[in-house]
Amino acid sequence: MKHPFPLKEIARQAGVGLATVDRVLHARAGVQDAMAQRVRQAIAELTRQRLQAAPGGSVLVIDLVIDAPQRFSRAVQLALEGELPSALPSAFRIRFHITETARPEDIALTLARVRKRGSHGVLLKAPDHPVIRDELSSCAKVHLPVITLATDLPDTPRLAYIGLDNESAGGMAAWLVAQSLNGRPSAAGAKALVVLSSRSFYGEEQRESGFRQTLARLAPSVGLVCVSEGRGIDYHTTAPVQMALDQHPDISAVYSIGGGNRAILACLEQAKRPVAVFVGHDLDRDNRALLAQGRLSAVIHHDLRQDMRVALRLFLHTRHATPRRHVQALAAASLITRYNIPPDHDAM
Repeated sequence: MKHPFPLKEIARQAGVGLATVDRVLHARAGVQDAMAQRVRQAIAELTRQRLQAAPGGSVLVIDLVIDAPQRFSRAVQLALEGELPSALPSAFRIRFHITETARPEDIALTLARVRKRGSHGVLLKAPDHPVIRDELSSCAKVHLPVITLATDLPDTPRLAYIGLDNESAGGMAAWLVAQSLNGRPSAAGAKALVVLSSRSFYGEEQRESGFRQTLARLAPSVGLVCVSEGRGIDYHTTAPVQMALDQHPDISAVYSIGGGNRAILACLEQAKRPVAVFVGHDLDRDNRALLAQGRLSAVIHHDLRQDMRVALRLFLHTRHATPRRHVQALAAASLITRYNIPPDHDAM
C-alpha cells in the first residue's frame, strides 16, 4: 500500500502500534481485519486532512470521540473536515474514535488513552455517566480541553457545549404536533409517541422536557407515550416501538428524538397505523430521503458546519489564552419540510 506518511504518523492516527502498521502496509499475516481497516482509514483521513491544510501554520491534533448512529457520526465527520480550511494558516489533524453502542466504561477508556497519548483537544458526544465525568476531571487536570457536542455533560470541567438548544427544539416539535392535532375529531384522547435513543444522553432528556412542557400548554388533551434505549439504530428501535403501538391504539403523532426513523415508519406501516404528523431530528441522508418521499412531516435541523467552526475557534483560543469554562454555544434550529430541503453539499 503506497502512502506519503511516516509509520509513526499513521500509527498515531489509527491508535495502533508501529508493528501493526508495518504488517498492514506490507500485507503480512497476523493482523485482525478490524485493525487493518483502522490503518487504512487512518491513511485516508491523513490524506484528506493534508489536502485541506496549508504549509507554514501550526498543527493541532484534535480527537473526535463520538457514540452515535453511523449516519450522525458521518455527518459530523463531513462537517468537521469541511471546516478545516477555515482555520488556516493553522492546521488541524483529526483522529476519529467512533462507536454506535459503546459502554460508558469503554468511552472513558478511549478518553483516558487520548489523554495519556496527548492531544490538543477532544470533541465529545457521550452519555452522562459517572465514569465519563470522572475522566473529564482527569482531562482538566492535564489541561486537555473537552468540548461536548449535541448532548452536554453539565457541571463538569468541560470547555464548552456546542450544538442545538435542545429544550427549545423540543418545544418546536410540540408546536408542530399541536398544530397538526388540534381541531381534529380524533384529537381528544390522542397520544404522541416520543422515541429517544437513550435516557443517558442529557440532550435528549432536554428535548423531551421541552416537548412535554410545550405540548401540555398547547394541546393539553394529547397524552405522551415515551420509549427509549433503541440507541437510534433501526434493529434496536423496532421492538419498543412495536410494543408501544400494541399497547396504545390512539397514537396519532410521532416525535423521534433519537433516530431510527426507518424502523419507526416500518412499525407504523406494518400495524396499519397512519399518524397525523411525524417529526424527526437532523438532516442526514436517511432523513433527506424520507422527507422527499413525504414519509416524514418535518425535521428539526441546525448547521453542523457552524458548530464545527465554533469548536475549531475555541480549540485555537486555548493555544493563546486560558478559556472560560462552561461556555454554551447554542445553535438556532430550523424546521425543514419536503418543500425547503437545502442542497446536500457533501454529496456533490
